[in-house]
Amino acid sequence: MVDRTHALPHQITPKTASERDALNATAISALPNDRFFNRELSWLQFNRRVLAEARNPNYPLLEQLRFLSISGNNLDEFVMVRVAGLAAQVRRQIDEVSIDGLSASRQLQDIHVAISALVEAQYEIFTDLVAALDSAGVSLITSRKLAKAEAEFLSDYFERRVLPALTPQAIDPAHPFPFIANQGSGILFSLVRVADGAPVNEMVLIPHALPRFIRLPGQPATWIGIEELIRRKAARLFPGFRILTSGIFRVLRDSDMEIEEDAEDLVRYFRTAIQRRRRGRVIHLTLEDTFDPAAEAMLRDQLRLDYALVIKARGPLSMNGLSALVEEERPDLKFEPYSPRYPERVLEHNGDCFAAIREKDIVIQHPFESFDVVVDFLHQAAADPDVVAIKQTLYRAGKQSAVIAALIAAAEAGKSVTAVVELKARFDEEQNLHWASELENAGVQVIYGFVDWKTHAKVSMVVRREGDGYRTYCHFGTGNYHPVTARIYTDLSFFTADPRFCRDAGLLFNFITGYIEPKGTEMLAISPGGVRARLYECIDREVAYARAGKTAAIWAKLNALTDPELINRLYLASQAGVNIALVVRGICCLKPGVPGLSETITVKSVIGRFLEHSRIWAFGNGAALPNRRARVFISSADGMSRNLDRRVEVLVPIRNSTVHDQVLDQVMLANLLDTEQSWQLDSSGDYHRTDPGPQPFNVHRYFMTNPSLSGRGAALTQGRKVPKLALRRGGAA
Repeated sequence: MVDRTHALPHQITPKTASERDALNATAISALPNDRFFNRELSWLQFNRRVLAEARNPNYPLLEQLRFLSISGNNLDEFVMVRVAGLAAQVRRQIDEVSIDGLSASRQLQDIHVAISALVEAQYEIFTDLVAALDSAGVSLITSRKLAKAEAEFLSDYFERRVLPALTPQAIDPAHPFPFIANQGSGILFSLVRVADGAPVNEMVLIPHALPRFIRLPGQPATWIGIEELIRRKAARLFPGFRILTSGIFRVLRDSDMEIEEDAEDLVRYFRTAIQRRRRGRVIHLTLEDTFDPAAEAMLRDQLRLDYALVIKARGPLSMNGLSALVEEERPDLKFEPYSPRYPERVLEHNGDCFAAIREKDIVIQHPFESFDVVVDFLHQAAADPDVVAIKQTLYRAGKQSAVIAALIAAAEAGKSVTAVVELKARFDEEQNLHWASELENAGVQVIYGFVDWKTHAKVSMVVRREGDGYRTYCHFGTGNYHPVTARIYTDLSFFTADPRFCRDAGLLFNFITGYIEPKGTEMLAISPGGVRARLYECIDREVAYARAGKTAAIWAKLNALTDPELINRLYLASQAGVNIALVVRGICCLKPGVPGLSETITVKSVIGRFLEHSRIWAFGNGAALPNRRARVFISSADGMSRNLDRRVEVLVPIRNSTVHDQVLDQVMLANLLDTEQSWQLDSSGDYHRTDPGPQPFNVHRYFMTNPSLSGRGAALTQGRKVPKLALRRGGAA
C-alpha cells in the first residue's frame, strides 16, 4: 500500500490553532453581512431543479413523471419539517433570525410565495405530461365519461374493495369534527335529503390502506385516482340524498419531533412521539380549485389554520402518489434498465471479501458497482467460523434489509454482534424501532446512541481470528446501509484492513456505546467537533500555500452547505487566492463569484438519473487539483451545523494510491466535468443549466459505461484501461 504524506514545507507551516482562530475571527468580522443565501429558499430552488427534470426532453415520459412525483414528496417533507418549525417559532414568539438575517415570519412569507409558484409549476407540468402519456398509451381518467367496460369494472371494484373501507361522517353539532391524519385526504360533500329537503354536510376520509391510483384491466393502460372513483360512486354512499357539491382536500401536519433531554427510555419516548407526530398541528391545507367557499371556511375554522399555508390545486392533491403510474410495465417509456457491476477485485478472490480487502484497500461506487458486496461482506462474516465479532451502525436500513438479516444470522451463529440503531432517523423511526426489536430478539446487543446527537456515521467493523491473533476489517460509507436507495443514490464504500483505520473504528464504537471520548485517533476525524477541526486545518493549509505564492485549491462534493462558520472559512480562503470548486446538490448558503468575497469560488449542482449523495473533500496540498499529493477525504457528513456539531460523523482520509485515484481523478473530477446534468449557481442565488457544449459529458452515463478503477481489479494491468477524463493532473477545473 502506498501511504501518502502531506507535510507542508517548514517555511509556510500555519500558526498554532489558537493563533489561526484569532486571526480568522478578526477577518470574519470584516466580511459583509449579506454574504449568505437563505437556507429555506435555497432548498426550494433545489426542488425546482428536481422539478425541471420532469420537463427534460432527454428522459422517457414515465421517468419525467417520476421526477414530478419526487418533487411532490420532497415538498411534503419540507413543509412537514422546515415550514412547521418556522411556524412554531412564530407562534412561540422566538426572535431567532436566519443566517441571512430574516425573522421566522418573514421567511414564512417568502416561503409561501415560493411554494405557491412551485405548486403552480407542478400542475402545469402535470397537465402536459398527462396529455403526452395519453398519446403514448397511458391514460389517467379525470373528467371524461367512462366506457361501458370501464364503468362495469369500476363499479365492481368500488363495491368489493372501496365501499367497505369508507365511513361517511356527518358534520353537525351532534357529531364531533373527525380527526384527519397527517398526509390524510378526504372529500367534503354538501347534500340535500330527498325526503324533507334538509341540508347535510358529510365528510369521507380516504383510508391510507387504499391505493392512491387504480389500474383498470387491459390495454391501453388506464388509471383512475381514488378520489375521482369515490366521487363518481358517491350515490352508493348516500342513498336518499341529492349531491350538491363535493370537494377534495388534503392536510399536512407538523412532523418534527423534539427530543427531551431527560428522556430516560428512548424506545418508549419514540413510540409515544411517533403517535404525537401523527396528530401534530396542521401546517398545510390543499384544496381542489373548485372547492366550495363555505366548506373551505368550515375547514379553516375546524383545523385552526394559524400560520398554515392554503393552496388551491387543479390536479392531484398529492403528486407523490403518481409514483404508482411510474410502475406501469412500459419499458419504452422508462430508462433502459441498468445492472450494477460486481467488483472484479472481489471476484478475482473467488468472492472472498476478506481476501480482497486484505490484499489492498478497495473503494466501491454505488450504484454503478453493486451494493451486494457490502451485504456479502456481512453475510460472509456471519457464516465465517473465524469471525468473532461484528459492530455495525444503522441509520436507515429499509423495510426488507439484507443487512439486518446478516446481523441476525451472525448473532444466531454465536458471534458477538453490536448494532447501533439510530432512532432519530427522521421518518424512519418506526422502522428502526422494528429492526431494533428483531435484532434484540436474535441476541444482538442493540445500542441507541446518544439522546442529543444522531449517530449518522456509516461504519461496519468485523473482527476475525487469523493465525495467532486477530485482524479487523472495516467498511466506511457515505450512504446508508439501505439496499433500495443504494440502487439510486451515488455513494462510496471504502473497505480496509489497515490497523490504523480499524483501531479508530474501535474507538468510534466505544464512544457510541460507552461515551468514551475517542482521543488520539490516527486516521479518522470524528464529530462532534473533530470533522470541523480537520476541515479547518486543511483549509488553513491551503490559505498558507496561497499566501506563500504557491498554488492552492479545494474541491468538495456535498449534498448541502449551510454551516455559516464553514462558509466563512471558505470565503477567507477565496480572499487569500485559493481556487475553490464546489459540487453541492441541494441547499447552498454560500454566495459564489462575489468580487472581493468569493470570486475564486464556483458552485454547481448535479441533478440526474441518480441522486448524487457521496461526500468528498480534496485539498491541493501545494499544487493544482487533481494531483497525487492531494489530501483526499470521504465522509458521512455534509457541510451543515448539525453534521459538524450535533451528530456522530466520520471524515475518512484516503491514502491508498489506487483508491486516491478512484475518488479524486474519477468520481470528483467527473462531477466537475459534467455538462449535461449540471446547474451553475450565480452570485444572486439563481441556478442556470450548464451549456452542454459541442462535446457533452454526462457523469452518470460515464460511470454506467466505464468500469471504475477498483471495479476492474487486475484487468487494469491487462491493457484495458479506464478512459482518461479530459482534465489531466495539475490542470484547473
